This record gives sequence, C-alpha cells and structure tokens, in this order.
Amino acid sequence: MLQPPNESFSLSLTQDEALVLFEFVSRFSDSDQLTIEDQAEQRALWNLCCVLEKNLSLPFEGSYADILQAARERLRGE
Repeated sequence: MLQPPNESFSLSLTQDEALVLFEFVSRFSDSDQLTIEDQAEQRALWNLCCVLEKNLSLPFEGSYADILQAARERLRGE
C-alpha cells in the first residue's frame, strides 16, 4: 500500500555523515554545481542511498516512474 505523499519520513545518519552531507549540499546551494571534493562526500552519499534503499518500498513498485513524477511535481510547487 502506498503511503500518503505528505507523510513524514525519518532516517538516521552519523554526525560525520551529517556534517559531510551538510557541507556538500551547502556548497551546491552556493554554486549550483554538484562536485565531489573529497572521497568522504562520495561515501556519505553512498551511505545515504543505502539508508534510503533499506527504508523505501516505492522504488520497487511497478508504477515507480509515475510515483516519482508525481513527487517531483509536488516538490516543484513548494
């Protein structure tokens, strides 16, 4: 069963992961460029992907492309 689109989602990161991801996202916000400047950023992104993969069921739905498109449209409107 699909969860409502506005239902909250929590995940857990180590403080190191959070700090490295914060710097990565902040740099992107300032420059509009996604670049890996340190191997730790790549590792933190891989770890984040693993956490999301373990906790999300929607990417494995048959209608995932439609679900993703709807989520993108909702986020674009904010």
